[in-house]
Amino acid sequence: MTGLAIDTVLGSAQGRYTAGPGSALTAAGAAAGVSRQNAEEFEAIFLNTMFQQMFAGLEDGGTWGGGEGSDAWSGMLVEQYADTIAKAGGIGIADAVQRQLLSLQETQGQ
Repeated sequence: MTGLAIDTVLGSAQGRYTAGPGSALTAAGAAAGVSRQNAEEFEAIFLNTMFQQMFAGLEDGGTWGGGEGSDAWSGMLVEQYADTIAKAGGIGIADAVQRQLLSLQETQGQ
């Protein structure tokens, strides 16, 4: 299987496959994919905020360096840490947020 085919299979298994012309993807599946993406983005923002606070007290040097612009680089590195952790399964916040989003969508449709 090519890398693209693997990504397509994994994406559809996780509910992230975007419907194209002739696709059998249901509206519920599309809503689950969108809600999952939003939940992961929320978790990434939450983790970013937590990591910013956690790394705020560290001294200059080490990973961050100590020169000009180290604050900007440390912010970008923390953001990448948060995004990577959220996309790799996170700490469980995205699952809870997705369940709540889907629950709210179901009650609004009634």
